[in-house]
Amino acid sequence: MNNLLKIATGELGVTEIGGETHNERILQYAEDIGLSWINDDETPWCSIFMNWVALKAGVKQSESAAARSWLNVGFSVQKPEPGDIAVYWRGNPESHKGHVGIFLGFSSDHDRIYTLGGNQNNSVSISAYPRERLLDFRRLPNQEEISLPDRELKRGDIGQAVVAMQDALKIAGFDIGTSDGIYGPKTEGGVKQLQATNFELEISGQFDAATRKYLMELLNT
Repeated sequence: MNNLLKIATGELGVTEIGGETHNERILQYAEDIGLSWINDDETPWCSIFMNWVALKAGVKQSESAAARSWLNVGFSVQKPEPGDIAVYWRGNPESHKGHVGIFLGFSSDHDRIYTLGGNQNNSVSISAYPRERLLDFRRLPNQEEISLPDRELKRGDIGQAVVAMQDALKIAGFDIGTSDGIYGPKTEGGVKQLQATNFELEISGQFDAATRKYLMELLNT
């Protein structure tokens, strides 16, 4: 997620050019993701920018110029972190229109969501959107297949194997707190949440072979 933010932040200030001239940088976003038929900077390009950032960051893309296409990418999360994706409705909740950008944080009253995205005031910028317009927060998995340590883990374990498991659980949208390498009660609770989504798994809180296999299937589908 940090890489996603770094890449997007580097594009801040890219702005549409009025009239018949078009910003070549915006056209480049479209060409790089395979949407070379877009040849102007007036076409709504928030999803184009999001796909370009995802491509450069090595995470999954929607491969569509439609903002709401991101509702089908990655995992829905209830407690977003900076670098997650925010998808909004535009016009009305039932329309096909929308907007997509990168979640940065909430306002102090939690009524607004600070979002870094393209085609915000005709530029790559940071804007605050009403929370009532939110459709979903999404967390994007890596484009490359995710691997996990081939060993069983349980409460009390520590080390890099635990960190890898914690990172994978977070990508899949499970709340385990910080990836600190300590298999404590928060991590155990996240594993139980995962196990509860598959009736074939025992809700033990232990990261056994069957649980590992199921998480791998979720992440690499």
